[in-house]
Amino acid sequence: MQNTDRLRDHLPAGLTMSRFLVTAYGPTLLVSFGYGAVIPMLVIQARVLGATAAVAALLSTLVGVGMVLGDLPAGWLAAKFGDKKSLIAACIADALVIGSATFVHQLWLFALIVFVHGLTGSVFGLARQSYLTTAVPLRWRSRAMSSLGGVFRIGGFLGPLAGALVTTHFGIIGVFPLASAMGFAAAIATMLMPDVDNQSATTKSGESVSLWSVLRAHRHTLFAIGWGMLAVALVRTARQVIIPLWCDGAGVSVATTNLIYAVSMGAEVLLFFPAGLLMDRLGRWWAAVPTMIIMAVGFAGLPLTHSALAIAGMSFLIGVGNGLSSGIILTLGADASPDVGRAQFLAGCRIFTDVGTSTGPLLISLATALIALWAAPLALALVGVWGAVQLARHLPMSGQLPMSQER
Repeated sequence: MQNTDRLRDHLPAGLTMSRFLVTAYGPTLLVSFGYGAVIPMLVIQARVLGATAAVAALLSTLVGVGMVLGDLPAGWLAAKFGDKKSLIAACIADALVIGSATFVHQLWLFALIVFVHGLTGSVFGLARQSYLTTAVPLRWRSRAMSSLGGVFRIGGFLGPLAGALVTTHFGIIGVFPLASAMGFAAAIATMLMPDVDNQSATTKSGESVSLWSVLRAHRHTLFAIGWGMLAVALVRTARQVIIPLWCDGAGVSVATTNLIYAVSMGAEVLLFFPAGLLMDRLGRWWAAVPTMIIMAVGFAGLPLTHSALAIAGMSFLIGVGNGLSSGIILTLGADASPDVGRAQFLAGCRIFTDVGTSTGPLLISLATALIALWAAPLALALVGVWGAVQLARHLPMSGQLPMSQER
């Protein structure tokens, strides 16, 4: 209770604790709920519209492509119109677009919807991170960011369950109105959020800063932390693919595979707040570097497992590693972001993370095609070690990453 009181004392004027919790995390929970319900159905809906398996798989990657291409425009939008307006616009636009999939019968138009879904997700993610960076005091930053990651995980876990219930009664097409409703609800929740005094888009003299000038001025900081962030994002996404694939190759049943994956996800959900506490108390290094080492060990051990119990053990270890990293990418970006040009800087950070997210499954595909399935987790282990080295080089062992002072 004492800690809660201290946080309340540092919140922006007009922002009560209850209102902060609802407006900071409510929209994220709603959006991730709809996202979780829709994402598993994209490939299936593409098949319904006549796509081959290869084309359907390609179409599912358009979400990631949209996020990567939307990162820099998202930074410009947040700087131009503010975090709150950008969040509301992203929620409403996504709700309209994803809801329109209910009435679409052409594959190319559905592909466009999937792509725009990625664009709006990029705007939402950046504006949400920028808002929390400004609203939450530094001493609470990691806990705020890790809680944001935890809320997204919870929504991503509950969304597919709701999607399964909806598809049982209304078919696949029913998930799109569900996701649309979540988007509109998130927009309404965001409207309750007070504006935070964020003058990061202008200098002290009142001059506006451009996207490219910010990226150019802080390019050394971006590249210093960016490669480590890319590695974290890559192994995080890849684990969602490699665990089911390894289970399938070992002859594990579908039901048991789902249970193994749920065990891994359970470890992640349980550790998101302790991860933020660890970063705030001891420093970002103690979450970022160990998490990459733990996940690397888990991936390296996966080729040695052949039973469901052994695979579950390695999956749990990978889940523990990923849980300890909850919020680390958001926190590092917030720490390094300058007072002037914050949204634009965060857009540059998201380029690295979204590229990592998009290339994780590609690395698995390449390693499996060129060598064999066992090579894929070993490749991921190497990426984990590389990421640990990158983060260990550039993060202080105590405290936060120094804010970028480049000019």
